[in-house]
Amino acid sequence: MILAFDTYYYDNKAKTICIEFTEWNQSTDFKVHSQIIDNVSEYIPGEFYKRELPCILSLLNNIDLKLVDIIIVDGFVYLDDDKKYGLGGHLYEKLNKEIPIIGVAKTNFASIENDKKPLLRGDSKKPLFVTAIGIDLEDAFKKVESMHGEFRMPTLLKEMDRLTKEL
Repeated sequence: MILAFDTYYYDNKAKTICIEFTEWNQSTDFKVHSQIIDNVSEYIPGEFYKRELPCILSLLNNIDLKLVDIIIVDGFVYLDDDKKYGLGGHLYEKLNKEIPIIGVAKTNFASIENDKKPLLRGDSKKPLFVTAIGIDLEDAFKKVESMHGEFRMPTLLKEMDRLTKEL
């Protein structure tokens, strides 16, 4: 099973959505997991993971990790070329390095050059940025590239983003 996570913050709360699916090119018949947490940590520049990681881990408590093949996060695995962990790297460590993580970010992070790959989808001139840990970057890139959808954002990731903002 493939899981994709995103979190939306509002009124000192965090709404985390997880989309569960089985095929990379899937666009329907997915399962949605959702959780709202109160009193989330403040955003600290360069330490975003401290805010979002507890939300993802809390929702993962409701999922059988033995069935998970890979996880996609909205963000970066690495923050620089020295492989300083971003959200994806910290999640990988928390999961005992047992589940590969793919980071798919909508905005570039300039301090990382080597371990990210820009992905142009559809007619968009603005790339998504793919990073990965526990899986070869090129393989991760191809998996995200193969996801359903003719636009910049793959269908399921766009749906996940929409669901996080639905209050």
